[in-house]
Amino acid sequence: MNGKKPKAALFDLDGVVVDTESQYSIFWGGECRRYFPDQPGLEDRIKGQTLVQIYETAFASLRNEQPLITQRLNAFEQQMSYNYVPGVQAFITELRQHGVRTAVVTSSNVPKMQNVYRQHPELLELFDAILTAEDFTESKPHPQCYLRGAARLGAEPDECIGFEDSFNGLKAVRAAGMSVVGLATTNSRADIEPLADIVVDDFQTLHFDDICHLMQ
Repeated sequence: MNGKKPKAALFDLDGVVVDTESQYSIFWGGECRRYFPDQPGLEDRIKGQTLVQIYETAFASLRNEQPLITQRLNAFEQQMSYNYVPGVQAFITELRQHGVRTAVVTSSNVPKMQNVYRQHPELLELFDAILTAEDFTESKPHPQCYLRGAARLGAEPDECIGFEDSFNGLKAVRAAGMSVVGLATTNSRADIEPLADIVVDDFQTLHFDDICHLMQ
């Protein structure tokens, strides 16, 4: 085994731990057609952004409508399926068996996470910490969330590996000074390769030794 053992592994939620991005595309596709029928594909352009970022950019002209959109989003999230990205449970278990601490670092809020826990109560046992939108004042691509995640786990950034699927998330991990694993669950491999040290389709063929090779 080359490289050094990582002390901590930090995971985004949507598109990394749970396979939800296609469902969000359905929701935001409906909202974009409702309000911006003359902008086909807008849901693809806002993919990977936080709700705050979506409201501040694409939906900035709809201040009065934003509370209604949020209500519909909350109702949609209550009905969503939070299926695991293939192999993620086994991979996280393997990391923990090697003494690697683990955390979720997500832009999702606590009410959304309650929906996830109802379907996956075991998620609370897979991770040493779960950081949500309420824990941050800056949104990805700002590195604050990953730096706070590392601090929560008692690790320095260069002792950590971050797992992300979105452009903003990948940039946040890199800006935090961590090794970067990109998940090609939301964007193409070609598009995210420049932002990651390694790109994988899922976790089925990824193992502890593989990420040790990334640590310099």
